Amino acid sequence: MSTPSLPSTPSVPALTSAPSTPAPSPETSASGPPEAPEDLEAPEDLEAPEPGAGARPARPGAARGTRGARGALFVIVTAYLMVGVDSTVVNVALPDIQHDLRFGPTGLSWVLNAYTLAFGGLLLLGGRVGDLAGRRRTLTLGVLLFAFSSLLGGLATDSGWLLAARALQGCGAALTAPSTLALITTNFPEGPRRHHALGVYTSMASIGASVGLVLGGMLTSWASWRWALLINVPIGIAVALALPRAVAETPRHTGRFDAAGALTGTAGTTSLVYAFVRVSETGWGDTRALLGFTTAAALLAGFALVESRAEQPVVPPRLLRDRDRAGAYAGVLLLPAGMFGAFYFLTLITQQVLGYSPLRAGFAFLPMTAAVFLPLRFVPRLLRRVGAKPLLLTGMSLIAVAGGLLTRTGPGVGYATGLLGPMVLMGLGVGLSFMPLNATVLAAVGPREAGAASGLLQTLQWLGGTLGLSVLVTVYGTATRHAAGSPAAVLTEGAARAFGVGALIAVAALLVTALTLTGRRRPDQNSAL
Repeated sequence: MSTPSLPSTPSVPALTSAPSTPAPSPETSASGPPEAPEDLEAPEDLEAPEPGAGARPARPGAARGTRGARGALFVIVTAYLMVGVDSTVVNVALPDIQHDLRFGPTGLSWVLNAYTLAFGGLLLLGGRVGDLAGRRRTLTLGVLLFAFSSLLGGLATDSGWLLAARALQGCGAALTAPSTLALITTNFPEGPRRHHALGVYTSMASIGASVGLVLGGMLTSWASWRWALLINVPIGIAVALALPRAVAETPRHTGRFDAAGALTGTAGTTSLVYAFVRVSETGWGDTRALLGFTTAAALLAGFALVESRAEQPVVPPRLLRDRDRAGAYAGVLLLPAGMFGAFYFLTLITQQVLGYSPLRAGFAFLPMTAAVFLPLRFVPRLLRRVGAKPLLLTGMSLIAVAGGLLTRTGPGVGYATGLLGPMVLMGLGVGLSFMPLNATVLAAVGPREAGAASGLLQTLQWLGGTLGLSVLVTVYGTATRHAAGSPAAVLTEGAARAFGVGALIAVAALLVTALTLTGRRRPDQNSAL
């Protein structure tokens, strides 16, 4: 995902007044990204545009050489890191926000949901805009919009003001996230250099949620909840100023914009995300949720019809004709579905059963974050030697085993004896899985469609996470509806059932990967579309 971005990541809907979950994305971040590996080389020149395509060449001042490649990666990853950290940094501040701006319990959840709707609904469009307008230009616009909306949110004096700022933040994130991944594709050619770049990118996507919890706890405790938003302003400005110096612009491809596809795709995904948000809050019988699902089905069916006939579709259908890429997209959808809910319940258990503060709970996730990093040092080399399939099967197996171990969670659970081992296994599984998934999806995608491929990847990851959270929360509610005992006993009983279903979803991802990926070719051996 990009990873448990995680997605992505972005925040998950608040289900109760309890602290919200870190939503690692497969595709998410740290206070500062590590430098790119020493052996990253200069990006090759971008593919020459077809005659009449209207493409503009990369600017002469674009970074070249090993130092330039490392600088480009640093700036790209920092932009994505800013979005990833924000997925949870605000969650820790929710109680203070509720008090200062006088939110009701239902209204407070929309501090997260407003961002979720805008981000999830506009990802497909954001990816395609980068293809047509230039990805560096789109990324710069997205980063500045994200920084500006963060400033508005940090200065909010009432609830409506903050919700509008959070929705605008989601719009900025939807322009930023697909462009960062697409720029990895166009600045680093297929093979070792791209694999190393994707490894760094994936590691940042994986750690954003836990770092966001720690950073949010520090800022809220030592300063004010407003700094959880205001911290994005100087970072965003610095990234926007560095982008023209460090990152080469991609060619702009002229043509007729697919307005019908953009409208139906954006409306359909927004309706689907809204329906999942309602399910998370009120259950599967909610009338508005059912109406949202019905509307989404109709709009997305229309979207598929429009895309099959469009000259320059938002999502080119040929992206899904490759069996390996289609299988990787399925994995991107299923893995977050099993993991987002697991992170939610782990957060509740650390705070409500173990009695950790939000800040300490954030630190409790750091061993899992470290475990994500461990495989990333050798995954690019293994990817060249054995291909993606063995790595994916191993990583998904570890995630399924971790979910199975968590089903033994009880009211007397200890961090070291009951949670630490499964969390480390899950981190290792993430480190082995998401970088090969990203590489398989982006393999053989030409520069003209890198944004569309990246946007679809992150959209599926986001939808998978929200779907999985809805399913696991429903499982939890069913298991605890008539449960008796202490609050800790009720919580751990329902969470154990949810962990079990999450493990089954990971097994489903494992089976899909085993049956769809051919394993006959490696991500650096494909010919461009």
